[in-house]
Amino acid sequence: MSDVHEVHERIDELQLVDVREPYEVEAGRIDGVIHIPLNALLAGGEAGRLDPDRPVVAICKVGSRSELAALMLQARGYDAQNMDGGMEAWEAAGYPFSGADGGPGKVL
Repeated sequence: MSDVHEVHERIDELQLVDVREPYEVEAGRIDGVIHIPLNALLAGGEAGRLDPDRPVVAICKVGSRSELAALMLQARGYDAQNMDGGMEAWEAAGYPFSGADGGPGKVL
C-alpha cells in the first residue's frame, strides 16, 4: 500500500489509475490520472493503456475498490499498489485536484 504523501512525492514516476465511476471522476480527479472504472479493469480494461514497466497506483474514494484493483493488476504482472485512504486522504492532505470543468474538485 502507498501512503498519500509518498504518491504525491512520486507522482511523476507513477501511473495513477482512478477506478471510481465516471460521475465521481468528473466531480474531482488528480491531474493526469488514467480513468479505468473498476468493473472495466476487472475485465482487462487496462490492456494497452498502462505501461507494464512503470509502477501503478490505484485510487478510489477511500481505498477499498482500489485495493481490489491493485490486487488484480499485481496478478497480471504489474507493480501495483493501492493509495491508502483514496481521494478522501488526498483531499485531507491538501493536495490539488480538480473537476472536469477545471474548477475545484469534490470527492463524491
